[in-house]
Amino acid sequence: MKSKKLSSSLSGSTDRRRRFLKRKVKVKVLEKGYIKLVNNMGSDIDVVNSARVSFNKEVQSLSDSDTKLINFLIKHRHDSTLRHCVMTFEVYAPLMVARQWWKHHIGATMIDEQDGWNESSRRYITEEEEFYIPMPMEWRSAPENRKQGSGEPVIADIGAKYTRQLEKMVVEGDRLYKEALEDGIAPEQARLLLPAYSMYVRWRWTVSLNGVLHFISLRDKEDAQYEIREYASAINTVAHQLYPITTEAWRKFR
Repeated sequence: MKSKKLSSSLSGSTDRRRRFLKRKVKVKVLEKGYIKLVNNMGSDIDVVNSARVSFNKEVQSLSDSDTKLINFLIKHRHDSTLRHCVMTFEVYAPLMVARQWWKHHIGATMIDEQDGWNESSRRYITEEEEFYIPMPMEWRSAPENRKQGSGEPVIADIGAKYTRQLEKMVVEGDRLYKEALEDGIAPEQARLLLPAYSMYVRWRWTVSLNGVLHFISLRDKEDAQYEIREYASAINTVAHQLYPITTEAWRKFR
């Protein structure tokens, strides 16, 4: 999924952004996952004003000179101006995606204090389990360099074999998990019986525009793992709707 290019009309962009914020924004990802915009604080105007405050200046609407200023800020890495805009997303994704995503949360503390992560816990909840199970043609081969990533899809027979095996593991693990709960085992230990990396988990991610753009630049690219790339593309679509000028400048210069 790719973000749609917005009109160059600044007033039109502002009107679309307002309509965008009024509705509940939720983008489906993979078969059962999604990303949902929970809150947003800021706009392209805030990026401009965080820079112009150095000269005790402020604008109420964007002009061509403000667009040039945003381009200058991004090109010359004045990234502190991006940390005054903050978004909160709810994400539902396989655990293997969440653990990759978590690296950005940890790394963000080096550049950005506006980064929060709160995840649903099976110590406290026993909601219906859902799992990510690739279809036979979705299994990928190991790449030639063997360092990271994946290669072309494997042949259908091999893919079908591991789809069946994963389905069997999921069914058996889920059965044992429920059996343990019925036997009085604490949920925080019973969850050990669930197949971990394919299970969907839910969390809320609060992060500045700087952190979002950094995440997109690393994960919405061809050498990123397919599953997290799909989520990064969805985040990119939402961020582009909210901050069209800033995200376009980042794409151009970074």
